[in-house]
Amino acid sequence: MSTELESPADRLSVHVREEIDAWVRQYPPGRQQSALLGALHAVQHENGYLTVTLMDAVADYLELPRISVYEVASFYSMFETEPVGRHSISVCTNLSCMLRGGDEVVAHLQHKLGIALGETTADGRIYLKREEECLAACAGAPMMMVDHRYYENLTLEAVDRIVDGLE
Repeated sequence: MSTELESPADRLSVHVREEIDAWVRQYPPGRQQSALLGALHAVQHENGYLTVTLMDAVADYLELPRISVYEVASFYSMFETEPVGRHSISVCTNLSCMLRGGDEVVAHLQHKLGIALGETTADGRIYLKREEECLAACAGAPMMMVDHRYYENLTLEAVDRIVDGLE
C-alpha cells in the first residue's frame, strides 16, 4: 500500500493528459492557461461532463488557480457541469438560422424527443442543449451540432435521419 496521496491531477487519464500536453506545447512556456479550453474539452469528451474533482485535476495539472478553471467551465455554454445524455444536440437560433428555419428545427426536436431545451431523454440517450446564440456556421443555416459535429442546411427529414442514427 502506497503512503503517498494521489494528487488530483492523477485523476486524469493518460489519454487526457497527453491531449492536454499537446495543447500546452502550442503555446509559449508559462502560457498553459491558453490550453485550458482544449483541456476541458478533452476531459468532458471522456467523462461526459465536468465534475469539480475533474476541474480541480485540470487546474492542478496546468498549475492554475482552481477558480480560473471554474470561471471558464461556467462561462462557456459548450461545457456541462451536470450529467447529461450520451449525445448532445445544440441548435443554432441566431438570426441566420432563425430566418432559415432554426426555430422549426428546435420545435421539431422537442416534439420528436418529448423533451424541452435543457433536458435529457428519459433513456439518457439525448440531451437537447439550451438555445445556442451562434455556432458560427451562418452560411449553412439552419444548422445544429451533434456531439461536436456540424450538420448544416437542415431539413426536418435530415434532422430525423441524424437523430434516428444515434445509438
